[in-house]
Amino acid sequence: MTTRLHMAFVAALMLGTAGAAQAADKPTDPQIAHIAYTAGALDVDMAKLAISKSKNKDVVGFANDMVRDHEAVNVQALDLVKKLKVTPQDNATSKALTEAAAAEKTKLEKLDGDAFDKAYVANEVAYHKQVNGALETLLIPSAQNAELKSLLETGLKIFQGHEKHAEMVASELK
Repeated sequence: MTTRLHMAFVAALMLGTAGAAQAADKPTDPQIAHIAYTAGALDVDMAKLAISKSKNKDVVGFANDMVRDHEAVNVQALDLVKKLKVTPQDNATSKALTEAAAAEKTKLEKLDGDAFDKAYVANEVAYHKQVNGALETLLIPSAQNAELKSLLETGLKIFQGHEKHAEMVASELK
């Protein structure tokens, strides 16, 4: 099942990097920082919606994990950009992610019960697959700063765990 949010993530990464005026069309570290922060913040927002709407203990537990882990990584990211005196740079990818997340959230807000749980978890599976793929193939290889690259690699390990957890919860909801 594909959702607008993860499809927009892939499209935004392709468009955002294709439009970048730099060597090999790679995003810059400030752009990477903003994309990663935005992706995490959007997932926290979706998780908070799930916490408020779901009555399923597995879905709520998963959503609580998303809030905890994504907020922790985003705090580390903000600390790093402050330390490096870098300003995260808004870009086509982060803007497209935000727009797609708003549309997906509107769709999820209209659902209740099992329909909400299944749609939320399916979106989480797809979203983490896309984010993890982008981290592996574009964001980590493009990062120039060693500390940023290390933070992205740490985030990838955490988010790969989220993908497996989301798949497990999804299989239990069927």
